[in-house]
Amino acid sequence: MKQLLRKSKSRGKRAVNIIAHFNPKSPITEQYRQIRNNINFASVDKEIKSIVVTSPEPSDGKSTTSTNLAIVLSQQGKQVLLVDADLRKPSVHYAFNISNMDGLTSVLTKKISMEEAISNTHIPNLKVLPSGVIPPNPSELLDSKAMEVMMEELKEAFDFVIFDTPPILAVTDSQIMANKCDGVIMVVASGKTRKEIAMKAKTLLEKANAHLLGAVVNGVDLRSGGYYYEYG
Repeated sequence: MKQLLRKSKSRGKRAVNIIAHFNPKSPITEQYRQIRNNINFASVDKEIKSIVVTSPEPSDGKSTTSTNLAIVLSQQGKQVLLVDADLRKPSVHYAFNISNMDGLTSVLTKKISMEEAISNTHIPNLKVLPSGVIPPNPSELLDSKAMEVMMEELKEAFDFVIFDTPPILAVTDSQIMANKCDGVIMVVASGKTRKEIAMKAKTLLEKANAHLLGAVVNGVDLRSGGYYYEYG
């Protein structure tokens, strides 16, 4: 779908750079807006409200992409919920400096209500549902009837619900979520993701009857011949 520019090296292994908020004029932010626009174009024949963001392997940039996509959607005035559905290695709560004690797993196990689990952020129109405590059975929780019911309620309450999910070649969680959502964005890493790996991930999504909206190439180095256009 789009090529994203190489981001600054993160100090923390799980750090998520919310550049779309802190540097809205950055050419990288502009690339996230292009993804947003492409989603709008893809919604012509079928309304797209729930979107899974995944990647073939770890460290491809899926959490950074899902977080910044949620931000640019909220900047358009849409009510957006970012759900950390990576119940194995959650990271979204780090980006917004919120607690991960309660979240998605707390709701699914009926510990607290959905309203209690959703956190406000410092970004207007954007709320976050963190993963909550890491469970022993992530796939079973995501494939549960309780999850289905919750997803329908979230789609009624928000304009967009973005799900950050685990790498698709590592576990089945992303396939489960892809089957339940309106669309999927796959993030691949420039210079890291091999073509056969990307094709294998695409095949798994197709087997899950997922609606693949497109692929995002993360970490493109402009010095290798890429370019960007900045205006205003």
